[in-house]
Amino acid sequence: MLNSIGILLLTAAIVWYEVPSLLDKKYKKELLVFSILLAIGVVLGIMLGFGVTIPPPTKLVKFLFTPLTDLIAPLLK
Repeated sequence: MLNSIGILLLTAAIVWYEVPSLLDKKYKKELLVFSILLAIGVVLGIMLGFGVTIPPPTKLVKFLFTPLTDLIAPLLK
């Protein structure tokens, strides 16, 4: 629980530091990407803080591309 509070406080500090300059320069797309990536990082950090096992990204890539490989492999033989 304390880990989650620390992550949220750190996130608030990052937002407080970064977002005003993005808004002043009217970087709307950059702000959207920043927000999405920060949200992903916060969720993953809180999950790790609670002890949830997070699979490595290579498992996601394998899951996505295995059906595609199964479709293309017979065509290449």
